[in-house]
Amino acid sequence: MSEARAIAREAFSHFAKKEHDEAIRLYRLALDADDRFAIAWNGLSMALSQAGDLDGAIEAAHRLAEIEPDDPLSHTNLSRLYQQKGLIEEAEKASAVAMQLQMRSSN
Repeated sequence: MSEARAIAREAFSHFAKKEHDEAIRLYRLALDADDRFAIAWNGLSMALSQAGDLDGAIEAAHRLAEIEPDDPLSHTNLSRLYQQKGLIEEAEKASAVAMQLQMRSSN
């Protein structure tokens, strides 16, 4: 198991216990080990969102969508965060991308 993966597992354990500050610290540490580790970007986005840092969560979700541009869930997560922040136009755009990708993958 890679170092980044091991750290991200530990981060998720803290996230599950609602220990968001420690989860955020560990997800960032995992990303220091591998800055293209999509699971860590997703986890960081969720932890930042739960901690109330929507701007940081959106930034992490953007990075995830850059790494996995063909994954509908990456764009759905981004849309959800935009909605939370009240950025409806951006949320609708991200949702449309997610729907297009989902339709493409189901054909």
